[in-house]
Amino acid sequence: MASSKEFKDFILEQLRELDDIACRYMMSEYVLYYKGIVFGGIYDDRLLIKRTQSNKRYGLSEVIPYKNSKPLYIVENLEDIDYLSQLVKDTYKDLK
Repeated sequence: MASSKEFKDFILEQLRELDDIACRYMMSEYVLYYKGIVFGGIYDDRLLIKRTQSNKRYGLSEVIPYKNSKPLYIVENLEDIDYLSQLVKDTYKDLK
């Protein structure tokens, strides 16, 4: 299943507090960047982020987005803009 443009637009709106968020459409899904670093993506209308030491404290569940991929965390609290912003910042600091 491909992700919808509407869900992508919703996620980008929720991340509006962060400067330098970018999104790239790739193979029916969306890859998300913060300050030029890939931190996650939108797969099957789900927000998934890379697993890092700093974001373990959020207690997120792991999922496999597609065959032969590494596990990612699924973000289910999509309504809290402050939560999402801090989650992306914590993930980014371990990836840069």
